[in-house]
Amino acid sequence: MTSQDQPALSPPADTSLANRYGSQKRRLSGAAKRAIGIAALAAAVGFMAWVSTSSATSGVTFKDIGYSIPDATQAEVDFQVTREPGTAVKCAVKALDSKFAIVGWKVVDIPPGEPDGTADDGRTVSQRVVLRTESLSVSGLVDSCWVPAAGT
Repeated sequence: MTSQDQPALSPPADTSLANRYGSQKRRLSGAAKRAIGIAALAAAVGFMAWVSTSSATSGVTFKDIGYSIPDATQAEVDFQVTREPGTAVKCAVKALDSKFAIVGWKVVDIPPGEPDGTADDGRTVSQRVVLRTESLSVSGLVDSCWVPAAGT
């Protein structure tokens, strides 16, 4: 008597794959996707608002007008500073040589101005600074301007 081979019972494929790789991941519902999208959009709008207002609230801007090099020991730098009237400002001015090395540096105090009848109400003031230099400079410019902390 011959018996026929009985096929082995194998577990369902889903069970063996789940044991090996873990169960299937749950998908986000439509409401969860919508909430994540709204939160991302709100964060982006908030970031853009912060970026656009953070530079505007600094209150101090400067513009290089020109420079002259009378000799190897000095440089003259002309610039404009715009700030709120009644605000004192400090500006760092530098002279550079042909290799862009700093050969002269000075921090200039700009006293607070009073509102006047001009077009910008006294916000913009022109300055000329004479810098002593270590060697011949080829340019002069404003590095930065800021409102000093109280008491400095």
